[in-house]
Amino acid sequence: MKKNIGSALALYPMPVTVIGAMNEEKPTWTLVAHVGIIGHDRVLVSLAAPHFINQFIKDTKKLSINIVDESFLPEADYAGSVSGAKEDKSTLFEYEMSEAGVPVIRTAPLTIDCTVEDIYETTGFESFICSINGTYVEEKYLNEDGKINYQTLKPVLFEFPTYEYLRTGDVLGKCLSFKKAPKESI
Repeated sequence: MKKNIGSALALYPMPVTVIGAMNEEKPTWTLVAHVGIIGHDRVLVSLAAPHFINQFIKDTKKLSINIVDESFLPEADYAGSVSGAKEDKSTLFEYEMSEAGVPVIRTAPLTIDCTVEDIYETTGFESFICSINGTYVEEKYLNEDGKINYQTLKPVLFEFPTYEYLRTGDVLGKCLSFKKAPKESI
């Protein structure tokens, strides 16, 4: 018998990302694990409303989603531990500007360049609904068909209830490859 544990947010683990936006002439960064897909053409980045970066995202209508791997996890973690209002985080990462004008972390294995299409507000949170301008991936993380190979990229995951970072796991099989009917319940 399953136990009801209340209204728990239980869709974890989620990929760890660093969100980037321009604060006038320099970037600012923050760690975010509340990201998601809301359709084949939109992604969502949810931030607590008081975050320093939010105003710059709203001003420019642009942000980058930089997937974190183990190679820069300490810097990414730090980006989430200090507020940009109290400390200039513009030099935390080496970056370049995307074609659409968002900062892209050079050490991030994958970056999604986004335009904010809408903002969905809930109590204490601003969720930025974004279209994708471009996805930048290091070539070593692409397979022979030019698709992202997450077996080699290995993004870090975040598990909310315990505040732990996780390493991605093994492949269990291809989607829709388990063609047998499930065993009947006893």
